[in-house]
Amino acid sequence: MCAIMGFSKKTLPKEAIGEYFDRTLSRGPDMSRIIETPSGYLCFHRLAIMGLTEAGMQPFQLGDDFVVCNGEIYGFRAIKRKLSEKYEFRSGSDCEILLPLFREYGLSMFSRLDAEFAMIIYDSMSDSLIAARDPIGIRPLFYGYDSAGAIVFASEAKNLVGLCKEIFPFPPGHYYAFGKFVRYADLTTVKSYSTDDLETVCKNIRTKLIAGVDKRLDADAPLGFLLSGGLDSSLVCAISSVVLGKKIRTFAIGMDTDAIDLKYAREVADYIGADHTEVYMTREQVLDSLEEVIAMLGTWDITTIRASMGMYLCCKAIHEQTDIRVLLTGEISDELFGYKYTDYAPSAQAFQMESKKRVDELYMYDVLRADRCISVNSLEARVPFGDLDFVRYVMSVDPKLKLNTYNMGKYLLRHAFEKDHLLPDDILWRQKAAFSDAVGHSMVDDLKAYAEEKYTDDEFERLRKKYDYCTPFTKESLLYREIFEKYYPGQARMIQDFWMPNKAWEGCNVDDPSARCLANYGESGR
Repeated sequence: MCAIMGFSKKTLPKEAIGEYFDRTLSRGPDMSRIIETPSGYLCFHRLAIMGLTEAGMQPFQLGDDFVVCNGEIYGFRAIKRKLSEKYEFRSGSDCEILLPLFREYGLSMFSRLDAEFAMIIYDSMSDSLIAARDPIGIRPLFYGYDSAGAIVFASEAKNLVGLCKEIFPFPPGHYYAFGKFVRYADLTTVKSYSTDDLETVCKNIRTKLIAGVDKRLDADAPLGFLLSGGLDSSLVCAISSVVLGKKIRTFAIGMDTDAIDLKYAREVADYIGADHTEVYMTREQVLDSLEEVIAMLGTWDITTIRASMGMYLCCKAIHEQTDIRVLLTGEISDELFGYKYTDYAPSAQAFQMESKKRVDELYMYDVLRADRCISVNSLEARVPFGDLDFVRYVMSVDPKLKLNTYNMGKYLLRHAFEKDHLLPDDILWRQKAAFSDAVGHSMVDDLKAYAEEKYTDDEFERLRKKYDYCTPFTKESLLYREIFEKYYPGQARMIQDFWMPNKAWEGCNVDDPSARCLANYGESGR
């Protein structure tokens, strides 16, 4: 991870920028630089992952153009070889190819990238900033307008608090140029479905996921793997172990009293021969970390905050106790293949529309959680299920095949790897448990109990009415909103809504986002 920031005008003196930019120093603790452009500033905090020497430090410059990028450009070596016929490169950084690409292709360069990125380019021809974000929004970017009306871009909303009256998430799959946002990529709008049969679909899922994992194993810094014991992270770990051909380092976390997933994570680690570490968290740690986690996340959403507690504490232990810099994770599988609640989808088209909605909104929920929990601990996240080719293909699969008519959620993904025996059968066919539940049901129960103790019924009714946007509906949600407002006053609209199952579907009209509230939860959390 790195942190970037860009100012289109010099509304502030250069020496005043540090107050805002250094709020995300943990994203890039290795080296920092702020440069002046003729009209504004570009800022960069570096976490060295590719091209570890000082030559890889940004901003990169080509002529009078500059770029700062928080990203990984997959397949950059082949692109670099071709560009080397015309351009000279000084580092091993993947991001050094960006300005030559901009010189060659202009604004069409963004649709050519196989990457997760947020970048800001200073274009000398127009004396203006151009910004862009990857199609899923895996890398964060926000923007706002300062007191002089100048646009300011930043990796996190916290950089802009006090600087911009209103803070907006930069829309994924868009670039900003010459005062306008333009969509350059749309992964989820499917004009016609693939005609592949089930076996062909599963074969392609297998091939494309392996490719997505493989390209994310390219790093000059040490790699680690988050392993929950669920299907998604277990597959990423098992594939990585085979591709690398060596022992990998895996990490799992659970409550000290009733951790559900630790036993499954241990089983997977033993099966694939991983160097495995278990991290335990206590009720006291969860409650003591709550405010810090919400301040870090920049959200008031219930399920995002719950799921962040374990991930944050696990990554904190990794940062403090190891030399690992890059973590592979299992996010983005649920949005593509289904949650527990999508078992209730009333039709194939309803499933497809729900999947589209969830992928389009990932940047506000699971992707936000993974980025902040990992980056605040000076680590980089890589998400194989977010591979662009993989996402495009799975979204194009006929949703009739994705519906749970198999008495087993995510059947396509499971069947795709059934013959490989990469995982024990009881893991490959294990029912899904939500991460915030699987670290231990007691964690969510502790958070709810803490909120119940904090407010009387009268206080809850009085305080929640202060918020006319996404009004808190439980004491837990009020607690989170009040902490959020302390750090991001008046910025609640950065998040679209509470993440909840689709209440319009029969069986899904619940008052809590936990899958435990669904009738089909069954054996998931045991």
